[in-house]
Amino acid sequence: MDLNYSAQNIQVLKGLEAVRKRPGMYIGTTGIDGLHHLVYEVVDNSVDEAMQGHCDSILVVLEGNDVVRVEDNGRGIPVDIHPTEGVSALELVMTRLHAGGKFDKKSYKVSGGLHGVGVSVVNALSQWCEAFVFTGEKVYVQHYKLGVAAGTTAEVSPGSLPPWAQLRLNVRDGSGAGLSSRGTVVRFKADPAIFETTTYNFDALSNRLRELAFLNKGLSITIRDERLNHPKIHEFRFEGGVKSFVEYLNESKTVLHKEPVFFTGTREDPAQGSVDVECALQYNDGFNEIMYSFVNDINTREGGTHLVGFKSALTKTFNEYLKNSKHAKKLDESLSGDDVREGLTAVLSVKVPNPQFEGQTKGKLGNSEVKGIVESVVNEQLERYFDQHQDVINNILEKSLLAARARIAARQARDATRRKNAMDSAGLPGKLADCKEKDPALCELFLVEGDSAGGSAKGGRDSKYQAILSLWGKMMNVEKQRIEKVITNEKLQPIIASIGAGCGNDFNAARIRYHKVIIMADADVDGSHIRTLLLTFFYRYMTELIERGHVYLAMPPLYKIGYEKKSFYAYDDAEKDRILAESGRDPEKIAIQRYKGLGEMNPEQLWETTMDPVRRNIIQVHLDDAVEAERIFSILMGENVAPRREFIEENALLVTNLDV
Repeated sequence: MDLNYSAQNIQVLKGLEAVRKRPGMYIGTTGIDGLHHLVYEVVDNSVDEAMQGHCDSILVVLEGNDVVRVEDNGRGIPVDIHPTEGVSALELVMTRLHAGGKFDKKSYKVSGGLHGVGVSVVNALSQWCEAFVFTGEKVYVQHYKLGVAAGTTAEVSPGSLPPWAQLRLNVRDGSGAGLSSRGTVVRFKADPAIFETTTYNFDALSNRLRELAFLNKGLSITIRDERLNHPKIHEFRFEGGVKSFVEYLNESKTVLHKEPVFFTGTREDPAQGSVDVECALQYNDGFNEIMYSFVNDINTREGGTHLVGFKSALTKTFNEYLKNSKHAKKLDESLSGDDVREGLTAVLSVKVPNPQFEGQTKGKLGNSEVKGIVESVVNEQLERYFDQHQDVINNILEKSLLAARARIAARQARDATRRKNAMDSAGLPGKLADCKEKDPALCELFLVEGDSAGGSAKGGRDSKYQAILSLWGKMMNVEKQRIEKVITNEKLQPIIASIGAGCGNDFNAARIRYHKVIIMADADVDGSHIRTLLLTFFYRYMTELIERGHVYLAMPPLYKIGYEKKSFYAYDDAEKDRILAESGRDPEKIAIQRYKGLGEMNPEQLWETTMDPVRRNIIQVHLDDAVEAERIFSILMGENVAPRREFIEENALLVTNLDV
């Protein structure tokens, strides 16, 4: 260690150096989520133009070689020289942190971008970037390398533009006016020296763009994947806005009222000025709450004061109606928030001039005044709606009362389980072969299908850090059950007890006993069903277990290939064919065994193929898109048969090499 600590040791990072030095501070991660965040930052600028009424079309193109192009038909980033900085406004926006047009609220009343760091961060984390500004009469271009301008902002002739830009200029309507001759295009290539991967996921990007289209009714957003021989295109445009969003989320569910409740409201606030609230909600006959909240089109996944205000108003409104209804004597206590949100699908979108988010990734809103604003609007609008729709409020109250009784029953079941565990010195299920290690970060829990496979797993494991819980038979489909049925189910209780973090609203991630929960099931249809049932349980009642990356799928081999006392394992047909092709051995002397179940492997084979951290293949389960996950679980595991049949018919051709 150098003991000569002086001024020479103090570094000053200039320009965008700080972004490249600590990218996680600006985009959260350098994994696939951070990569996609680059696209969202550029798109959000275009959406901000749409929120001001200056843009109605956005195009995102995934070009070959991991290049992204984002186009809009907004006003275009200004290209004139800044009066004090001496460079074009375009260069300032692209190369300087905290430079933008969203600080004084003159050009943008509300926006998702607040700190002036979005597009400059994209530029900083790209190998190269280029910006095109179409003014209607002229085209200006500037190029950048590693966030640094590679020249001044310059006007270019249309003939020198790339084909996509010339096509943009040549689009005409009936009057001969250019439809796309105004706006901004940002084109960039993410720096592979920064990111773990630079390959974009078309579906993940599509889902976020669909979300933005829902939040901005009438805005057309298109994403095109040109990396394929036949380009894939998704186009999104929803005239119903958040109402259409709720209908989309509930399309595979049986709803209690045909039309979603939809309302808007505006409040003036001394600190904020004009705050707009837009909300749509609809109840279904399920038991799960689906709630999405947004501030200036930013998905506030961790909630915030606006969501607190909404939930408070909802609970208060329902309890007021309960007091004055025929159901008043059916419950000895007030309805809880969970009671009134059972089966609720809701989308809340607020527009706040000066939102205070927690961090650059904007996961949670912190403005205290917004809580009261949202609460006031929701109280007023729900009262107005339910006064005019008594049948709707009565149906929802009946469902809420059933939820309250179920909550009370679940509380009694939990208390009984806790008393039972208190009498048991360990409080752990008898079928659990626990590990010796006590640090959860080092521990693994294998959920193994069947006693036979469980016996092999126990014999083959490393008991220092690997625990085995044998499962038997098909477990409950929790999509169709309330919480009190789940926590008392004899096949789910051992899983809940083994993981040790509770279930449902009582789940506490700090108490997780294993940081790897590995589902190990047979490679057949029944095994796939068991994996799906377990994933449904984790998604519905231990969501944070998935969100924190603690859930994995084991990948046992499909084939054992034997030749002259040597064994090779293949995990799919392609690997089997490759092993056979590369062996060069006499086919008549090669023995191929197709594993139908884990129980066919002895402990040594199970260890070396499926459990040994050095050699095994396991898949980490991610929750990349909550909206799509919700839709798929509802379709595949819900009560409504028609959407499931349609899904199977649409996707049947994608299933290959299925052994039944």
